[in-house]
Amino acid sequence: MTSSQPKANPLEILDRLNRVGIALSSETDIDKLLEMILENTQDIINADGGTLYTLTENQTLKFLIIKNKSLNIKMGGASGVPIPFPEIPLYQDGSPNHSAIASHCAITKKSVNIEDAYLEKGFDFSGAKAFDEKTDYRTQSVLAVPLINHEGTVLGVLQLINCLDKTNTAIKFSDFSQKLAESLTSQAAISLQNRLLINQLQNLFEGLTNLINTAIDEKSPYTGGHCLRVPELTLMLAEATSEETDGPLADFKMNDKDRYELKVAGMLHDCGKITTPVHVVDKATKLETIFDRITLIETRAEALKNQLVAECMQCTLNKPASKTDFEAILTQQLSELDDDLSFLRKCNIGGERMRSEDVDRVKTIGERTWKNTKGDIQPFLSENEILNLTIIAGTLTQAERQIINDHISSTIKLLGQLEWPDHLKNVTEYAGGHHERMDGKGYPKGLTRDQMSIPARIMGIADIFEALTAADRPYKKGMPLSQSLSIMRRMKDEGHIDPDLFDIFIKHHIYLDYAKRYLKPEQIDIE
Repeated sequence: MTSSQPKANPLEILDRLNRVGIALSSETDIDKLLEMILENTQDIINADGGTLYTLTENQTLKFLIIKNKSLNIKMGGASGVPIPFPEIPLYQDGSPNHSAIASHCAITKKSVNIEDAYLEKGFDFSGAKAFDEKTDYRTQSVLAVPLINHEGTVLGVLQLINCLDKTNTAIKFSDFSQKLAESLTSQAAISLQNRLLINQLQNLFEGLTNLINTAIDEKSPYTGGHCLRVPELTLMLAEATSEETDGPLADFKMNDKDRYELKVAGMLHDCGKITTPVHVVDKATKLETIFDRITLIETRAEALKNQLVAECMQCTLNKPASKTDFEAILTQQLSELDDDLSFLRKCNIGGERMRSEDVDRVKTIGERTWKNTKGDIQPFLSENEILNLTIIAGTLTQAERQIINDHISSTIKLLGQLEWPDHLKNVTEYAGGHHERMDGKGYPKGLTRDQMSIPARIMGIADIFEALTAADRPYKKGMPLSQSLSIMRRMKDEGHIDPDLFDIFIKHHIYLDYAKRYLKPEQIDIE
């Protein structure tokens, strides 16, 4: 048996190596990168078969890709065919496993070039022989090369089977072929290591992003759920918009980088809420701060009742003959106080829009007087309590609403301090624009539709729809689809949201796809 050079001439090989190097450095998908490593090495060296192993954290070699040209076998990688072979341990019972050529190669960090596996006595080729018997194949020449990064760490092993000459006869891998394989794997190891590092940094970044959302979630489980759902809904609408082939948004297209940038923006769109006080974010009733102050009013009412009873008893002692009249007055006063207290409890919930007469009644109740523990006469309701109880709609005062609105300014401020790479340079603009309006009446910058990017307008729709339908808010129930869409149609007509994007939202039934994943069954009242 003789060894032979690869079929191609040196200039062709050099050109092929250059092209492989360029391809390896530009490929971002690790699975495609690994497949490229194996296929190109096989082609350049003219090997019939090849196996790529990766080193696991458990110090085993995992079969990642197996290819054999003459047998037309493709397993692992892009083929999707699972590899049934067990992982090869580098160590057995604490001792190095030198019986398998791949593990020996990884342990010693040196290439192994075998002329004929059936004649080789240093390694266990029983697995290869069993494979040959089952497939009517003949494993002959074997070349194993370690993938070693710049730090000297083994990332895996590339194993080639049966170098073929011009007549397709299996021959030994020549020294030149071995050096080519080592050059390719060295180059591939660097590309692989770089991609692994990039992926690790990306995972770290996403981990930190999730950490921020977890921190917000710990402060408020309501906003935490919102931070998880808005990115999903944003991408759903963005994908549908990207599929449009005609109309005003037909030119909007997304690639993988665009999708990732929008996903990150969605994950961080409310990161400014980390600076918002919890008692404002989660204000379930009008009087809630750290606790619901309606309990103070209830206690105050009980104190006032006791004072009224004491006054009645004193009047009776002074004028026993008028006891019946005094008791009747007391009964009426206690009934009025209970009725007023029930009214205040209802006002505190903030579930209905307050009428002007209700506002006046709160103020009238507030003018009542009672004696505190020091004996000082005080108004029954403080100015702050009246201010909160007379909130026309919802549970937030104007000042508290401004605090909530300021979260978007905090989001822009926080994100604007980061040095974003080019593929994430629009994150701040996307995340910071979801409270703007198409007519320029939004906040914080008062941008108009023409001043906003399409992704920012998409996120605005996602943010509103999620808020309307969310069933985990302390201050409201999740609206059914029919009511939510009715409100959004009105917002479309009033210049609040982008009309073209909302039409796509309806046309592609994104609202329904989202509802089936995240809403309660009783909220899905339309198809």
